[in-house]
Amino acid sequence: MAHATHLLPLFILIQLYSLATFSHGHGHGNTAASSFCHPDQAAALLQLKQSFIFDYSTTILPSWQTGTGTDCCLWEGVGCDDGGHVSVLDLSARGLYSNGCHPAIFNLTSLRYLDLSMNDFGGTRIPAAGFERLSRLTHLNLSHSGFYGQIPVAIGKLTSLISLDLSTRHGVDISYTTTSYYTLLGGYDYLLLQEPSFEILVANLTNMRELYLDGVDITASAEEWCVVLGKAVPHLEVLSMVRCGLRGSIHSSMSSLRSLTVINLEGNDISGVVPEFFSDFLNLSVLQLKYNSFSGWFPLTIFQLKNIRVLDVSRNRQLTGHLPEFPNGSSFETLNLLSTNFSGMKMTSFSNILYLREIGFDARSIFVEPADLMFKKLNSLQHLQLSFAQFSGELRPFFLWISSLKNLTSLGLSYYFCELGPFLSYISSLKNLASLRLSYFSSFKIMPNMIGNLTNLSTLEITFGFTGQIPPSIGNLNKLTSLTISDCGFSGAIPSSIGNLTKLRSLDIRWSGLSAMLSLDLASNQLSGPIKEFGGLKDLVSLDLSSNNLTSLVHLSSLWKLRKLVHLVLSNNRLSVLDGEGSKPMVPLLPKLVILGLASCNMTRIPRLLMHVNHIKMLDLSSNNIHGTIPKWIWQRWDDSLTSLNLSHNIFTYMQLTSYVLPYNHLVSLDLSSNRLQGQIPMPNLLTTTNFYPQFLDYSNNRFSSVMSNFTAYLRRTGYLKLSRNDISGHIPHSVCDLSNLEVLDLSYNNFSGIIPSCLVKESNLCVLNLRENHLEGTLPYHVSKHCNLKTIDLHGNKIQGQLPRSLSNCAALEVLDIGNNHMVDTFPSWLGRLSDLRIIVLGSNLFYGSLTYPTRDRKSREYFPKLQIIDIASNNFSGNLDPQWFERFASMMAKFNDTGHILRHRTYYRDYHNTVAITYKGQYATFEEVFTTLTAIDFSNNALEGDIPESVGSLVSLHILNMSHNAFTGRIPPQIGEMRQLESLDLSWNRLSGNIPQELTNLTFLGTLNLCGNRLDGRIPQSRQFATFENTSYEGNAGLCGPPLSKPCGNSSNPNEAQVSISKDHVDIILFLFVGVGFGVGFTAGILLKWGKIGKWFRIV
Repeated sequence: MAHATHLLPLFILIQLYSLATFSHGHGHGNTAASSFCHPDQAAALLQLKQSFIFDYSTTILPSWQTGTGTDCCLWEGVGCDDGGHVSVLDLSARGLYSNGCHPAIFNLTSLRYLDLSMNDFGGTRIPAAGFERLSRLTHLNLSHSGFYGQIPVAIGKLTSLISLDLSTRHGVDISYTTTSYYTLLGGYDYLLLQEPSFEILVANLTNMRELYLDGVDITASAEEWCVVLGKAVPHLEVLSMVRCGLRGSIHSSMSSLRSLTVINLEGNDISGVVPEFFSDFLNLSVLQLKYNSFSGWFPLTIFQLKNIRVLDVSRNRQLTGHLPEFPNGSSFETLNLLSTNFSGMKMTSFSNILYLREIGFDARSIFVEPADLMFKKLNSLQHLQLSFAQFSGELRPFFLWISSLKNLTSLGLSYYFCELGPFLSYISSLKNLASLRLSYFSSFKIMPNMIGNLTNLSTLEITFGFTGQIPPSIGNLNKLTSLTISDCGFSGAIPSSIGNLTKLRSLDIRWSGLSAMLSLDLASNQLSGPIKEFGGLKDLVSLDLSSNNLTSLVHLSSLWKLRKLVHLVLSNNRLSVLDGEGSKPMVPLLPKLVILGLASCNMTRIPRLLMHVNHIKMLDLSSNNIHGTIPKWIWQRWDDSLTSLNLSHNIFTYMQLTSYVLPYNHLVSLDLSSNRLQGQIPMPNLLTTTNFYPQFLDYSNNRFSSVMSNFTAYLRRTGYLKLSRNDISGHIPHSVCDLSNLEVLDLSYNNFSGIIPSCLVKESNLCVLNLRENHLEGTLPYHVSKHCNLKTIDLHGNKIQGQLPRSLSNCAALEVLDIGNNHMVDTFPSWLGRLSDLRIIVLGSNLFYGSLTYPTRDRKSREYFPKLQIIDIASNNFSGNLDPQWFERFASMMAKFNDTGHILRHRTYYRDYHNTVAITYKGQYATFEEVFTTLTAIDFSNNALEGDIPESVGSLVSLHILNMSHNAFTGRIPPQIGEMRQLESLDLSWNRLSGNIPQELTNLTFLGTLNLCGNRLDGRIPQSRQFATFENTSYEGNAGLCGPPLSKPCGNSSNPNEAQVSISKDHVDIILFLFVGVGFGVGFTAGILLKWGKIGKWFRIV
């Protein structure tokens, strides 16, 4: 609210001044030329009016009329100077809609005050030229108006500016407008400052007093922002730069801005300490630093500033401090320390703050006094945020205190893992409570019906928690205007009682009779059943029902009446969406539609209504059954607006193209993967783009056979390029190294040949390099940059020769190294053990040789391969004995290593890149398309290793797969293997092992595959637990073994050491079903999901 109203007093003064000068002109009998506005001024305003589309606006500017005797100086929102020139134009928050800013506005060259905020200019570019003509401007406000792109350098030349507001998206109160909804949806792009830079923009604005750039991307100059402000705007009073991508520490040069009264730097990545010199800003009244990375001790002197009213440092988890004893009459109105490391606070600390209205803190950091000491305290408190994260104390004192806050209107509660009912009973007495936010609750808790007793609520938000059904008692909250239920585990049908909430304007579920609703968002729950018609929701702007279990037919024609709809997402349900053939179309259909998501909607063709939608920015038709041709119009209709197109996982076979250079100028994401497309790959035209976001391109899993010879020329902004699993041949061009923004390059499973461009490994900015299964040859570059960013190197299945470069140790972030199935000749790269993030090493099927003696570890590290989870050195020429220390340092395979498990991936701007690995699993060569960090495997098979298997292997109690087959190991099977309780697959076949099978191996209750063939084992085969399920193929080639499942009996002697262990038949049936199913799935190379017994994590195997 402070942001939205900051210009109100100034505007009132300007309007009074305008009226005064107008009256002065009439009172002195001025001529018509000086009393009335100039005709050219009226003409410019009328041109501007004609550019607005009033069918979609909330005003028609009725006073703006042509005709004799009309004076534009009397028109709505217009003020003039003594000479009849327009000096004030205020059209803020009028719900105007346009496809761009008409250049006629720049003919109003006498403008001093221009406010176009809170309107909708259609997500168009901010005009690059024209502002330089408004040289008299002192106040410019274009905030939240749907402009995007580079802020023009001309604004930086308006040297008279006192106030500049170019904010976008953030902090918008929905009540201010009824049609400018992109702020609610995030459908339009950002404004940004790169060329010109932030420094160039403000360098000449020395008169600036108020600067608002919330949401403007100024990342390019973020580290210097303090220095720039300190030099350029010495008299700055208000600084608001929310979510601007600022980083680094606050520089001392900011200390020169002694006139600052408001500092709002929320939502950046500013680090370091909060500077002590802030306490020198004697006029400082607002300091908002929440959602940053501040650390260290917060200066106590800031609390003692006489004028400070608002202090919010919440969500800085490393920020520490204590509260002082506030002086009598302290001016604080807002004090938010939520999710910080403040400690030792007491409720008595606030006793001298007479007008405290908002407070936020962690329950673990404050002491609540007995109830009789605090009932009379904080009577002015209206807003409370309270987190119970890491709290282990008594709850009742907090409940009593909260119930005493009779003026409380807003309450936020998070990380509360107890039953909610007792808490609701306490707060039910708060008759003024209008807003309740419950977040991060236990997902095992059921929302009690008692929630329906809070009948005065107007806002209810329930996020991240709860299960069961949405309680029908929510229908009792008939004063609700906003209801949000997101990221919960709710299931079942939507209760019909929701229909009682007739005042809702923002709702995450829809029911009949809610004609005033703006937003319907029920994404990512587990709701089921049909959905009803939406036609009655004439003001609906956002409809998102994605990722549920909703079922029914949806006719797109039923949505045509929603003329204000901007955001429509029905993806990932069990819906069947129909095109609405036969219905009478309205042209243009859905004139404001910007985002359309219809993924997994059982469609068989591209909806034809899209031919009548003019300004699509994001279109997702993925994972349907759409077949045939991608039509020509889809490449042409939105060439100046489309930023994201996803047609993946369909059955497209052909593209209608007039050129292999697509006409899109602003595309940042194109996904055509998993179709049947053929021929040459088309590339988006980004040679002249001004879009600064990294581009995502995925053409994988098709039948493309070629790319343009100069295709890299079109990829200068590409960050993610995936061409895998096609039929592309030829050489990898060296020009790919010129793509400085490229993070992910995946050319795997093609027919590329020739030498790998050395720069890809040597000096690029790549994080992922996947050239798997091609025909590449040559050697790897010897020198790798010390600034190597590579996390994944996958060169498996090529013809690469030579040695593994020792300089790969410069790739400190390396997680995956797979050079299997090549022609490399080298010794074991023990020097890789120093890479602390390395998780997967695959060297199999090469010509590596030598011993595997334990290397001398790095003096600075006590661990060797500390995160290694998969090592495959199979089918090489390694020989000699295994040093026992080999297995004593694999921390990731030991019980003490506490890894909860997550998919191994590389995060990019638009999509995560999932690493894959192919290993021998249960006797089959299987590809894990999704690798969890809890999957662990060792494969030393098909070498010439000899001697005893070290007993230390038993310390790897988290290992799942162990394959040491086809070597020359001798001695006994170590009984310590029985301690490896997570083992799923054990293969020791074709060695020279002797003696009995250790009875301890029956402790391996998750063992699904056992192969001990081709050894010299003897004695009785154990029978308990999993051993009762193995067939004779597990033991063939051991002449001395006897007993089931072999036909050879053991006579009457029994093994006294055989444990008599009773087992649950149900448990064995589950294990059998699980692993026989996996074996079946692998055998037919079909993708399945497998859930490990105790691991509880999923792996995809293909």
